[in-house]
Amino acid sequence: MSDPAGLLVSVRGEARRMVPPDYAIVAVTIEASRGSKAAAVRAAAASLDSLTADLAVWGGVPLDARTGRRPLTWSAQSATTFVERAHDKRTGQYQPTGMVTAAVTVIIAIRAFELLDALGTVIAGREEVRVQEVTWHVDWDNPAWQGVRAAAVQAAIRKGRDYAAALGGSLRSVEHIADAGLLGGERSQPAPASRSALARAVSQGNEGSEAPSLGPVPQELTAIIEARFIADGVTWTDE
Repeated sequence: MSDPAGLLVSVRGEARRMVPPDYAIVAVTIEASRGSKAAAVRAAAASLDSLTADLAVWGGVPLDARTGRRPLTWSAQSATTFVERAHDKRTGQYQPTGMVTAAVTVIIAIRAFELLDALGTVIAGREEVRVQEVTWHVDWDNPAWQGVRAAAVQAAIRKGRDYAAALGGSLRSVEHIADAGLLGGERSQPAPASRSALARAVSQGNEGSEAPSLGPVPQELTAIIEARFIADGVTWTDE
C-alpha cells in the first residue's frame, strides 16, 4: 500500500568541527597568611595590585561591559578569609595556628595568544598565586558555528533520504528544522570546553626557575538538530 499524503520522516543530524579557540580563561587564587585578619587582607590586596600591575604592562585591563573582547582582561571575583588550622597529633583535633589567610579569586581572560608565555612568566614568578583552572573557549558568534550548523542540517537531509530510499521513496519537503529537543526529544547539551594542562604546568612552574611554554588547545564545535520531512513514493507491502 502507499500513502498519498506522504510519509513523515523524523531524523536527527549531527556535525562536529575542530577550530582554534578564541580565548582562554585562567582562574587563579591569591593567598596571603598573616597574624591577623586585617593584615592578611592588606597583604592579599597588595599582591592583587602587584599582579594586575604586571598584567597592565602587557595591556591587561579590568573586565567590564566595554572591555570584554580586549586582548587581556582580569576581574577579581571573590575574596574570603579563614583561620588556619593544623592537626594536633596529641589531641587529634585541628587547632588554630594563630594565622589568618585571605584569598582572592582572579579570572584572567586572554585573547592575544602571543601573550601566553608572558602570562605564564607572571604567574610562575609569584609564590602566592596558584592556578585553579584553565579552559579554552570559542565565541558564540565565531563564523565557524554557521558552517557546523549547516553541516548538521545536511547530515539530517542525507539520513532522511536514506530512510525514504529504503522504502522506495524520496523526500518531498521539509516540515521542521529545530535544535535538538525542541521537537519533543531530549535536549542535547553542547560539549564542554576542553581543559588544558596549563593549570598543572604553571603551578609547577612556581617551583622552578623557568616558566612553562603555553599553547592554545583546539576546540570541538558540535551542532545537533532535529528535522522532519515528508517523503513521497513510499510503498509498504504487508507480508
